[in-house]
Amino acid sequence: MTKYGTWVIYGGTARPALAVVLLAVAAAVAYAGLKLPLPAGPARPGGTAAAVMIAAWVVAITAFLACASVYVHQAKREHLVGTPADNILPVTLIAVGVTFFIIAVNGRPGGGTAVIGALIGALAAPMVFELPFDLIVMARTYPPIPPHPALYRVLFFAPLFLIEITTLSLLTLSPMVRLSRATFFSLALMLAVFAVWALPGFGYPSTPVTYTLNVISKLLAFVTILTLFLPRARARAEEQQAGQAQPQASG
Repeated sequence: MTKYGTWVIYGGTARPALAVVLLAVAAAVAYAGLKLPLPAGPARPGGTAAAVMIAAWVVAITAFLACASVYVHQAKREHLVGTPADNILPVTLIAVGVTFFIIAVNGRPGGGTAVIGALIGALAAPMVFELPFDLIVMARTYPPIPPHPALYRVLFFAPLFLIEITTLSLLTLSPMVRLSRATFFSLALMLAVFAVWALPGFGYPSTPVTYTLNVISKLLAFVTILTLFLPRARARAEEQQAGQAQPQASG
């Protein structure tokens, strides 16, 4: 039976080649975490830039819905529509809810800032997984949509990439976000799991092995986002040192 919304697994030398590339990227990310002066906050956009970013995000979602509608319509015309079982979606939804709750409750400075930050973090976390994932499977989606499979792939994935990039860019709107070594190491570990997943061909999560690797890498994406928002021991230590220095100065 033809399946809609899946992809062709990697085979032959493409498997180790993909694994090596992913491991190299993971190593580069981990190395950056060791060498960059961290923790550090990203540059925050001004009011106009923030409005443009939000508008771009909305436009990207609108464009994706329109393009996906065309994609699905053409697939139906060619009698290629079939829906494989999606056992990952419940994991994603639960992780989104847990991420929102953790950031909203434990995020600093709390209040409305924490709630907005939790919303941005919960939206951005799946994109940490989806952006590299879509780059890996984009050219291998199955079935190809005639008469121009490449064109329909671009029609589907181009606005999807815009959603992923614009959603991640929204992280700069929260004053709570701070890059740390844990952020880089979590992302590197997610890419390393991708590399392990590549060895059996980076197949659809329909077997125990591929399902487990999919879940682990997706949860690591959520951990990556949590490291941006949660209080860190170093930040607390710096605050304590500053608090101790003030009485000494006044004395």
